[in-house]
Amino acid sequence: MEKAWDYIVAGAGSAGCVLAARLSQDPTVSVLLVEAGGSDNTLLVQMPAAVGMAILSPRFNWRLASQPEPGLNGRTIYTPRGRGLGGSSSINGMIYIRGHALDYDRWAFEEGCPGWSYGDVLPYFRRAEDHEAGENAWHGTGGPLHVRTGSRHLHNPLYDAFIAAGVAAGYTTTDDVNGARQEGLGRFEMTVRNGRRWSTANAYLRPARSRSNLTVMTQAHVVRVALDDGRAAGLEVQLKGRRRVLRADREVILCAGAIGSPGILLHSGIGPAEELRRLGIAVAVDLPEVGANLEDHLEVHVQQACTQPISLLRELAPHRKLLTGLQWLVSRRGMGATNHYEAGAFVRSRPDVPHPDLQIHFAPIAYGDDAAARRVIEHGYRVHIGPLRPRSRGRLWLASADPAVPPAFCFNYLDDEQDIADLRASVRVARAIFAQAPLAPFRGRELSPGESVQSDGEIDAWVRQRAESGYHPAGTCRMGSDAKAVVDPQCRVRGVAGLRVVDASIMPSIVSGNLNAPVIMLAERAADMIAGKALLPPCDPRRA
Repeated sequence: MEKAWDYIVAGAGSAGCVLAARLSQDPTVSVLLVEAGGSDNTLLVQMPAAVGMAILSPRFNWRLASQPEPGLNGRTIYTPRGRGLGGSSSINGMIYIRGHALDYDRWAFEEGCPGWSYGDVLPYFRRAEDHEAGENAWHGTGGPLHVRTGSRHLHNPLYDAFIAAGVAAGYTTTDDVNGARQEGLGRFEMTVRNGRRWSTANAYLRPARSRSNLTVMTQAHVVRVALDDGRAAGLEVQLKGRRRVLRADREVILCAGAIGSPGILLHSGIGPAEELRRLGIAVAVDLPEVGANLEDHLEVHVQQACTQPISLLRELAPHRKLLTGLQWLVSRRGMGATNHYEAGAFVRSRPDVPHPDLQIHFAPIAYGDDAAARRVIEHGYRVHIGPLRPRSRGRLWLASADPAVPPAFCFNYLDDEQDIADLRASVRVARAIFAQAPLAPFRGRELSPGESVQSDGEIDAWVRQRAESGYHPAGTCRMGSDAKAVVDPQCRVRGVAGLRVVDASIMPSIVSGNLNAPVIMLAERAADMIAGKALLPPCDPRRA
């Protein structure tokens, strides 16, 4: 073993950058942050509007794919995962959604995670934030993560028309989907600061890198956790063609995400014993649920042609793209400074659900008749819509004992009949909104599913052929108080001292919304646990 650090954090993503920054605030401890990728400091990552290119780039993305999905006609589903400083926060859509308050109450009171209720986690959401609108009971200022609503100097009438159409369809509006009322249509918030993507690398890591007690090691692929007599002694990594063992005197914290973290555990001999033995991996701890409980948000794209030339198609002409890039480089303003998902909604598919179970992202662009081809051939607009709390569960396993081979995984989408019913309802909700009068001045023909898809059977068949991942894998290192849980409510791996997991993999159930903000919150709270600090006092404005 080489030089020792107090803490070693594996993965410089949405959680890892937060932990490295927070733990290294104590000058008496040393922190090593290990990342398989490299720098994120390129236009492709930093310009918000370039997200479509960043999410396809192998430089910044592991470009994973599921195994053939039985519920989706055997299709493999593209599953991008961030690679490089900032991790998935450097390639995501920058949408800032916390989830619903009842998600966290479910964790605490139904799923064996005491201390993770909404009142417990809200102070950490607030601590992370530097909210453009200012501080109130729900939001904070002065934190590392800048949060703002859409670019006010960019006005596309389709955003307001969509919100008005939702109201005409019978839905409500909300001024703040992350505040007192998630339900309704309104403006979505984004992690963008001064026209630049505000990833965790920008928000947390860059200000901390000047600290002498923080070391950042890039291009280092984690092979396994080094174990010594039942304790995590460090990490074995592949760096510059050779194996190195990096020693941790206090703790190793895995922050490699819902695909990466269970993979590291399995290669370390921590997981289902029989599965590990079949691959010739020595069993250190028999934890059958490592890799189980895999969840994701599945969604469909309902798209409409636009009769007026006001969609983003006009911005894709070569000269317009050049002007957008130049304007962004000079001023960090203009069409390059937004993610273009500035409006959306949370609605119910049926009245008996306890809180909104469908999420809608609206964008003033469409992909033409074949959404899968990603070709923009005419003016249009679209929604991404899908169920927030799917019942189907998949799993992850090792395809090989070779750590260079990514884990295999299957989401098992639509295994539960309620999930296909919810996606069928999603199509009908989107169509009902698009049919309202406020969108009439813009409404052309339906591009997808298309007018020929009407019956339950036709919609179900289209869903199975065209549904896509929302890029929110979670749950593969489930947190809980029961003996089967992979980590306990302090994020400690069962059966191994000095080892924690902090990322979306520990979610006992997926939250109702995008996952970046919840993962940042997880890391903020876990940082206090790891450092032995008193947790922030609970605060729940719902009870005020």
